[in-house]
Amino acid sequence: MIIVQVKEGETIERALKKFKRKFEKTGIVKELRSRQAFQKPSVTNRKKMMKAIYVQQLRATEE
Repeated sequence: MIIVQVKEGETIERALKKFKRKFEKTGIVKELRSRQAFQKPSVTNRKKMMKAIYVQQLRATEE
C-alpha cells in the first residue's frame, strides 16, 4: 500500500502529485500491462538484447 505523508497546509494537488510519483516508482502499471498479454521467453530475451544493443550504441556515439 502506498502511503503519502501530507504536511499541514499542503494542497491536494501537491499531495496527488506525490502519490502519482510514488505510484510510478513502484512499477505497478508496467507490471500490469506486461501481464495482460503473455510473451514467450525468447521474445522477452530478444527485446532485452535489442535494448542493450541500442543503449550501447547511444553510449558509443556520446564518446
